[in-house]
Amino acid sequence: MIWVTVALLFVVLALSIPIAAALAALGLSLDYLYSWMPLRLAMGEMSWGVSTDFILFAIPLFVLLGEVLLRSGIAERMYGAMSQWLSWLPGGLMHSNIGTCTLFAAVSGSSVATAATIGTVAVGEIERHRYNERLFLGTIAAGGTLGILIPPSIVMIVYGALTETSIPQLYLAGIVPGLVLAVFFMVTVVIACSVKPEWGGDKIAVSWAERWRTLPDLLPPLLIFGVVIGSIYTGLATPTESAALGVLMSLVLAAWKRRLTFTMLREASEGTMRTTAMIMLILIAASFLSFVVTSVGIGRQVTELITDSGLTPAQTMWMIVALYLVLGMFMESLSMMIATVPIITPVVINMGYDPVWFGVLMMLLLETALVTPPVGLNLFIVQGVRPKGQIRDVMIGSVPFVIALLAMIVLLVLMPDLALWLPHTLDQ
Repeated sequence: MIWVTVALLFVVLALSIPIAAALAALGLSLDYLYSWMPLRLAMGEMSWGVSTDFILFAIPLFVLLGEVLLRSGIAERMYGAMSQWLSWLPGGLMHSNIGTCTLFAAVSGSSVATAATIGTVAVGEIERHRYNERLFLGTIAAGGTLGILIPPSIVMIVYGALTETSIPQLYLAGIVPGLVLAVFFMVTVVIACSVKPEWGGDKIAVSWAERWRTLPDLLPPLLIFGVVIGSIYTGLATPTESAALGVLMSLVLAAWKRRLTFTMLREASEGTMRTTAMIMLILIAASFLSFVVTSVGIGRQVTELITDSGLTPAQTMWMIVALYLVLGMFMESLSMMIATVPIITPVVINMGYDPVWFGVLMMLLLETALVTPPVGLNLFIVQGVRPKGQIRDVMIGSVPFVIALLAMIVLLVLMPDLALWLPHTLDQ
């Protein structure tokens, strides 16, 4: 069954049909081949369930937050300020991509929104400053993944709900690994541009006076981050409600910048509807596929494979990591987590691992899935904001950052305190 599933997935992807249609087609194919019940009859109810889930209502809110920051010019000024401070490094504005993604991740909660917003602002700089296009696009795709690791994170909310793990603890645990991963990405750019200096584009001369003048442009994301995270930790709002507070703060900042107009609101709403429709269609199709995969017994086979392997806890953990790296190449990340976490997490906890630590590890594995072809969602998002070119450019440019993600995964497995230090320190 597993080999047939993989073969069918490659077939539907090779047809170059939209990813949502490909996932739905695969689910229907597995339904007809292996299920004695017509599982396709559940598609309507599953579509309604995914579309009305209160937790997932945070998705359009965080997307709207990103759209308002983009349309009001706040994201562009934030990117400009970051470019002033980081452009001296080998790789120039590619560090600005990663740095701005890190800041934007602290207000958006979504990897897709982060990649789409920063990509829209940054892609025009490639030809203007003669950067290596593939590596430049890779920094956007990889930097966008930080949206699900650095709080607030939509996916962490879903993980916490599935495993009954404290969401505030998960948020605290994601901060340090998120910042370390951003440094890993920047080091990757430095190494690449030190080996191939021509990839780093034209040097941008900036004075210290110009840098200091741009500091106020970095305050809006920090202010929104404080409101969103502060409202959660003080108990004033749920994570979904905090997303609404973030939207309200972005509108206030847009009004303060005198960019809150009817045209801006209309464009932000239209952009939110398009992005949300794309995300939700993928989620609906992926949820149906995950339902079919679980129903026909593949999930049970995975559980039996792990429990009957006779491996030590450490060996089993590496096996789980390898399993997710393979699954991430073929499944949408959120749906992969929804389908597997209820099965895998009890096994992990029984082996003595902390569910908060495993949640952070899961986010890193999902981040890797977002930039791993052929189904890496961020690859398609970055391709979508480009005016021209083929998606293989984005895929090739993301390879060095996949290696950085793998290094981060190894580091977190070997040093669990990297994630647990901050939650344990603040609990004392």
